[in-house]
Amino acid sequence: MDATRIERVRQAMAERGVDCLLLSAGPDLPWLTGYEAMPLERLTMLVVPRDGHATLVVPRLEAPRVAERPELFTVRPWDETEDAIDVVAGLVGAARAIAVGDRTWARFVVDLQRALPGRVWSRASEVVGPLRARKDPDEVAALRAAASAADRVAAQLQAGAIPLVGRTEAEVSADLGRRLVAEGHTRVNFAIVAAGENAASPHHEPAGRVIGRAEVVLCDFGGTYPGPGGAGYCSDITRCVYTGEPPTEFRELYAVLRQAQAAGVAAAAVGTPCERVDAAARRVITEAGWGAEFVHRTGHGIGVEEHEDPYVVAGNTEPLRAGHAFSIEPGIYVAGRWGARLEDIVVATEQGPEALNRADHALVVVDA
Repeated sequence: MDATRIERVRQAMAERGVDCLLLSAGPDLPWLTGYEAMPLERLTMLVVPRDGHATLVVPRLEAPRVAERPELFTVRPWDETEDAIDVVAGLVGAARAIAVGDRTWARFVVDLQRALPGRVWSRASEVVGPLRARKDPDEVAALRAAASAADRVAAQLQAGAIPLVGRTEAEVSADLGRRLVAEGHTRVNFAIVAAGENAASPHHEPAGRVIGRAEVVLCDFGGTYPGPGGAGYCSDITRCVYTGEPPTEFRELYAVLRQAQAAGVAAAAVGTPCERVDAAARRVITEAGWGAEFVHRTGHGIGVEEHEDPYVVAGNTEPLRAGHAFSIEPGIYVAGRWGARLEDIVVATEQGPEALNRADHALVVVDA
């Protein structure tokens, strides 16, 4: 737990009238404590009163994994014969307004509400989310390192060092994952590999489909990279390659996509509403006649989670602020034929948008 972060959290609690914050397994906990809890049937919960010392309630068998910071929080192990809900309820005490972590299992929330009747409940993301969304310099450095590691894997893909033709999508997906770990990631979060007509499905699940010649291969992959305070920070990149000479129609489609992605990055200046960034990328695709084939938002925030605030989507009027980190990833998907997506992670800065990914944006031909 960073002393500055906990004070910012307490200030946000005061502003929202929250008396006590309860964080279980999920991204908020490592962001504050550096400890990533296993999602178990045994309750782990950080109890943060607005005034007073924080306590991390953990199953005794998990306590050895916690790096205790007594100046910031006390560890309270609970035994198998204890009721962890009662332990947490006792620490909450008379606090009336309680914010609970969004990822807390329903079984724990329901039991806590029974043990703490008459309280006002809200989501912890309303307190912590805006703080996590604005990355400090150390967090940006971690995201930059994660992006560079993903770039190195993307460069291997584009150089033809990752065999494609004759392998299944699942085999290439596993290969990408191994390379992410070899480049320093501690965990692979996803590795989409979609060939040919499968590239028209934005979240295609790679399986036994064998990659052939003369088709697009869309690769969207990312993982978790070591960051400050013990928390990991995520990478996320999408690049398309073609196993042979692309037809003119696909080259034209990809040229529109590349222009749209560049327009989205350029629009991502501090003070610009998120929906206007989405509109900048979407306008290029729509004017080229592919608007109906761009079926998702332009981007999502990224940090300790692969998807978090802010979301670059129509209807989100939140202005970008310095330290916001997010993807810019327009796509064009033609059902039954092919699809393409191009994605970078971008940070909004006072000097302008900084694209963290530097891998080649061109439609690279491999296995020709």
